[in-house]
Amino acid sequence: MTTLYFTHEACVKHDPGAYHPENPGRLRAVNVALKADELADLQWREAPQAEPSQVALAHPTAYVNYVLDNIPQSGLSAFDGDTVACPTSGEAALRAVGGLTAAVDAVITGEADNAFCGVRPPGHHAEQTQAMGFCLFNTIAVAAQHARRAHGLKRVAVVDFDVHHGNGTQAIFWDEPDLFFASTHQMPLYPGTGSVDERGRHDNIVNAPLSSGAGSADFRQAVEEKILPGLHAFAPELILVSAGFDAHKDDPLAGLNFEDEDYAWVTEVLVGAAAELSGGRLVSTLEGGYDLPALGRSCVAHVRALMAA
Repeated sequence: MTTLYFTHEACVKHDPGAYHPENPGRLRAVNVALKADELADLQWREAPQAEPSQVALAHPTAYVNYVLDNIPQSGLSAFDGDTVACPTSGEAALRAVGGLTAAVDAVITGEADNAFCGVRPPGHHAEQTQAMGFCLFNTIAVAAQHARRAHGLKRVAVVDFDVHHGNGTQAIFWDEPDLFFASTHQMPLYPGTGSVDERGRHDNIVNAPLSSGAGSADFRQAVEEKILPGLHAFAPELILVSAGFDAHKDDPLAGLNFEDEDYAWVTEVLVGAAAELSGGRLVSTLEGGYDLPALGRSCVAHVRALMAA
């Protein structure tokens, strides 16, 4: 099994400022953790820089230009109260998109069996014309459209297990019958979306919200009883994963109680679904996760399961 890991130093240098939870230390912790001896066969790749035209697969060109034009030359600029850019943020956001689209290319062409992208800023809260929730561009939505435009795939699924609902991905997919979005997340919680009755115009959305305090058993039941049946009914040609690790019991930003082993388990389940439905094709990207030791351990569990597929 060949697993690729896409990352770039520019994604580390994206710095929203002192005390911001989505800080450079997150990706540093992931990169250190993934250098463990047990992951010695993981193949590291530099994330290329996407062209703005690639980002425009999921966002209007005017919005892409607006974001890039408002990256500051010095200091910080804010797109909303949570979403802050520094002078290196434009390159970081383009590297995040480029890493994910390159991973899709590698998996679809058979160069790799699967891939994980350690990139930031995260993406799943970014809507078509709105940066929010630490996210500038919706990287995973761009990757889904790239798989369709560049490789002729028709049906692409995104599974999101971040503690916060991926409102941006859901909004971008809402009217698209050949794009599927499934999410487990805490509710109520930011951004306030993700109820079970949000199903998309073509019944292509599956939300499985979890109450504060929910843990391993609740998560596994939601995946087995709600996410997997929807995924199998959709029958994707590629599975993309918004891998947020902030549902971990040690994470400070929310109230779910997942363990390290839950991330190994869900990865194994999704790899199995990919083997059955999409020729094994699966690409994952980092979203949330704000307790650094838990984030590092969870990413190791995730990547170990990818490599064992």
